[in-house]
Amino acid sequence: MQTVQELYASKRGSALDALAHLRDDDMIVVPTGVGEPPTLLTALSNERTRWRGVRVAQILAMRKYGYFDQDTAQHVRHAALFFGGASRASGQGGWCDFIPNYFSEIPSLIERDLMPADVVFAMASSMNAQGYFALSLGTDYTMAAVAKARVVVLEVNPNVPFAHGHCHIHISQVTSLVESEDPILEVGLPAIGPVQEAIGKYVAEMIEDGSTLQIGYGGIPDAVVQQLTHKHDLGVHTEMIGDGILTLVECGAVTNRKKTLLPGKMVATFALGSRRLYEFMHHNPMLEMHPSNFTNDPYIAGQNDKLISINASLQVDLLGQCGSESIAHLPYSGTGGQVDFVRAANRSRGGKSFIVLPSTAKDGTVSRIVPTLTPGTHATTSKNDVNHVVTEYGVAQLRGKSAKQRAQALIAIAHPDFRGWLREEANRMCVF
Repeated sequence: MQTVQELYASKRGSALDALAHLRDDDMIVVPTGVGEPPTLLTALSNERTRWRGVRVAQILAMRKYGYFDQDTAQHVRHAALFFGGASRASGQGGWCDFIPNYFSEIPSLIERDLMPADVVFAMASSMNAQGYFALSLGTDYTMAAVAKARVVVLEVNPNVPFAHGHCHIHISQVTSLVESEDPILEVGLPAIGPVQEAIGKYVAEMIEDGSTLQIGYGGIPDAVVQQLTHKHDLGVHTEMIGDGILTLVECGAVTNRKKTLLPGKMVATFALGSRRLYEFMHHNPMLEMHPSNFTNDPYIAGQNDKLISINASLQVDLLGQCGSESIAHLPYSGTGGQVDFVRAANRSRGGKSFIVLPSTAKDGTVSRIVPTLTPGTHATTSKNDVNHVVTEYGVAQLRGKSAKQRAQALIAIAHPDFRGWLREEANRMCVF
């Protein structure tokens, strides 16, 4: 029987060697964000005209690889589970696929053969003495894909942290591997303006000591984080771990002691931040990386008492319906984990969900609080799920309120320039 080191040596090769395993019409599953393997995906881009009908499925692409090219989409194209800066143009132009989903349910889509997973391309840590790699940067749906795929190819990089949790794959499960020592892509904290700061202050004031946080990337979430440094015994159960959460750990605000699910442990499914964050994750017993059907499942996440969910939206109508992922019919992002964690916070004893957004867009010329969602808008979180909506003008608490009360509360936090118009529209729709 071969040792794990001998197995490793037998499977090591070049990116071109790995590409030899691909077939026409394969679906390649790639982890979230910086879990994407740049050496493999660059080689795939360079060779993309060798195949037809190959798709690359990912929830958040970080780099605009060659296969985003409209002219070669018939060979290799993106299948978006969520849009970001790298993929948005191809989504709005119509030359990539879009697969609507809840982040929590992508693993089950794969397990039930509702979404193909023929091949996995993923970044991985160095192998340990027992023959295991960690898919720590993007655990998400990739573990489910590994269990289903015909071919599993790892880009092994010593800069990838070896994290704890359900994020490990054994060398015996690997078809091929390539090695890289490139630094992991770093994503800095966003800029915070006065509007974001005001919204963050309202939210932070409603977060109690001992709460468990789900907090993502963006100016408003980071503004909340900056105002939580004086809190005590916060916990973390989130989809994304970033530098904001690391700041709360370092200042002592996050201890995870009061968590009712996995006390003492932070839980996340992907990482997006700095080298300092990735180093913090390495062999850290305080942190566990789990697939999204654990981190984002509303029943599981809701077992945390005082769960706080903070998610952004592009539009909210007077019933509280959220359009968080498109500008009219044009896709902008995706559902992601917003609905998952809103529902989780609603289940949680003492939980609170927050939908946050500036009151206006386009330099104050457009209200984000609207009578009805713009026609064509992809509805994200329903009126029955939304609880707190926060702008720089205050907080509207909606659950348990009538349609009239909801409209009144939302108009009160709209920009003053649009409140009169919103009242007129509410009257016209017989909401008032």
